[in-house]
Amino acid sequence: MFLTLGTDLSGVGAPASDFGFLLHKNPARPQAIDVTGGSAHVFYPEATDERCTAAVMLEIDPIGLVKAGRGKATEGFTLGQYVNDRPYAASSLLAVALGKLFRTAMNGRCDARPELAARAIPLDVHVPALPCSGGTDLAQRLFGPLGWTVDARPVPLDPELPAWGDSRYVDLRLSGVLRLADALKHLYVMLPVLDDAKHYWVGSDEVDKLVRAGEGWLAAHPDKDLISRRYLAHRRYLTDAALERLVEVDGLALPEEPSEEEGIARPQEGSVSLAVERRTTVAGVLRELGARRIADIGCGEGALVAELLKDPMIGELIATDVSARALISAKRRLHYDDLPDRQRDRLSFLQSSVTYADDRLAGLDAVVLMEVIEHVDPPRLPALAHSIFHVARPTAVVMTTPNSEYNVRFPTLPAGIYRHPDHRFEWTRSEFGTWCQQTANRYGYQVEFRPVGSDDPTVGPPTQLAIFTRPAVEPRDVNPGEVAR
Repeated sequence: MFLTLGTDLSGVGAPASDFGFLLHKNPARPQAIDVTGGSAHVFYPEATDERCTAAVMLEIDPIGLVKAGRGKATEGFTLGQYVNDRPYAASSLLAVALGKLFRTAMNGRCDARPELAARAIPLDVHVPALPCSGGTDLAQRLFGPLGWTVDARPVPLDPELPAWGDSRYVDLRLSGVLRLADALKHLYVMLPVLDDAKHYWVGSDEVDKLVRAGEGWLAAHPDKDLISRRYLAHRRYLTDAALERLVEVDGLALPEEPSEEEGIARPQEGSVSLAVERRTTVAGVLRELGARRIADIGCGEGALVAELLKDPMIGELIATDVSARALISAKRRLHYDDLPDRQRDRLSFLQSSVTYADDRLAGLDAVVLMEVIEHVDPPRLPALAHSIFHVARPTAVVMTTPNSEYNVRFPTLPAGIYRHPDHRFEWTRSEFGTWCQQTANRYGYQVEFRPVGSDDPTVGPPTQLAIFTRPAVEPRDVNPGEVAR
């Protein structure tokens, strides 16, 4: 596994050999460190006043990697744990090695040449064998917006047998004028993203790594959704958390919802993202209703819960999700263990499914289903309605879901493709209205509809919202079970 990073500093009035100061590695002395399953070496094929190139060579022992417990779970006890491309192709192993070898340089520190560390300098990078799930076009899409000139060429399966075609590897060359710290962060993030694999378990701590490495550039990248999703091993709740934190760090608007489709562009919704507008709208509806005991069903990373905690009038807040990991991440996001006692007493977490009856949620003032129903298989919708409107039977239910008519406002979203691959359906305004009205009639509720986001005169708003409320006095001779029948 091999990578070179070179520069010519004549344009900034410094000898190229100063590159060694920036990398904190002496060109005259090769260095090595131990990494999981092997060792990483740094040496300089050239180090003159005109040109300086640092090379990173990563030697991986597949057997040592397996013994260290870093083998892929999908490989099980097969020969694939030992016979694979890891010793030869750039991957997350190389990204981890770069982070260890050049940690100080990646942080932008150089006490010997601080002015040089802060400047953009000419750089070129060569990765001879890079697994690229998406081919040369994806390499261009990911590195091009960051200021790199990209030369990505497919590596043939066998140069002597061109009929066999190309392999999944590319020979990647990058050139550009960037700060060294930024260049190293780009590589640290993009190597595993292009490979679309990691050699270790991905947990919530990886969100912290991505946010640190992506600060200042990832939130503005047109493919930030794809990058975050791949870096976090396609774990949706981690991806959502990373995107929200990038918004907080860089102050940029979050797209309406993380796109799982590569290359799908989202229209601008103004200075406030639709995700934020949706949360604030739901919170405002709950205040109008005077709800004091509320459950957020399908809370995910707890974005809405965080918004509702700001309201001191809410006395009880229940965050539920079918995923235990999502609840753990929500606790971390909310800093639950550090909350004052009064705040912790207001908040509880429950693992629960929206399609199963759960008596713990019965009798609340309000239940929220924000961007949840579209993730439920249509045959399970009657079970959802029964568990929410009959078993839990809150005073009010607040529900949001995408308006499929608005999808035509996404220029590159192919016809018939949902906004998110986990969506089981997306309703038009008419379909949503019909389902809500039938459900309200069946369970003895009234329903009101509101738009969320800019209300297009032709296709309506991007998000549609329904507010179900029970009459203050229900008929004595008809119980909810009879209404349901």
